[in-house]
Amino acid sequence: MSSQGGRTRVRRIPRTWYGIDRRSDILSLMKDQERQNKMDVTENPDERISIWIVEDNRHFRETMVNLINGSERLVCRYAFDSCEDALQGLRVEEPPQVILLDIGLKGMNGIEGIRKFKAITPSTHIIMLTILEDNGTVFDAICEGASGYLLKDTSPERVIDAVREVVSGGAPMNGQIARKVIEMFKEFNPPKGNYGLTGREKEILAHLVDGLTKKQISDKLCISFQTVNTHIKNIYEKLHVNTRGGVVAKAFRERLI
Repeated sequence: MSSQGGRTRVRRIPRTWYGIDRRSDILSLMKDQERQNKMDVTENPDERISIWIVEDNRHFRETMVNLINGSERLVCRYAFDSCEDALQGLRVEEPPQVILLDIGLKGMNGIEGIRKFKAITPSTHIIMLTILEDNGTVFDAICEGASGYLLKDTSPERVIDAVREVVSGGAPMNGQIARKVIEMFKEFNPPKGNYGLTGREKEILAHLVDGLTKKQISDKLCISFQTVNTHIKNIYEKLHVNTRGGVVAKAFRERLI
């Protein structure tokens, strides 16, 4: 450990930690590194945000470790190149507050990894840090429990801010990812259809959805049975349906009332 200008710097994780091929080495390396961290760090560990990284690109992994350990009140003790190794680590070590997780990993991918991590440590926040930004991948990650989603071209400052944000209850995302999320919600919740229904036709449609008969609608609106029948025919024609069930289904599906 060294101190410059009053700022505590945590010694970087040794190179031997990256790209571990033999799982039998994992536990001993983790124990060795944990002991070294306890010797190197003088600030209160309870005040620091603990982070793990799961990333198979060695250069990017090392860059992120150095970035985190060079930032105030953040610490990355462990970095893995696969979900399988990270899961083994979680079974024997105290879980981190945040996991930075890639998606396109060899073996178990990041989406499946989210589910496994959450089963062991539900309180850990998972931020996806990946090059993948298609709607399906973003949606799957969020559904599995990811708390944030950043692209790998995100600035280092933004990544650090995202870690602090997610611990404070936020959901950090790149601007383009946030737009994709909005687009997905639009797809699942389509806008109201515009079929040119008149005010009276909308009123009658609402009564049809409520299950009223033509006679009941006539009595309720104080109009003739024939007028109600004419309005219903017009509704069928405008909505391109032929049955009462079709009218009701379309009204619910497209939020016409």
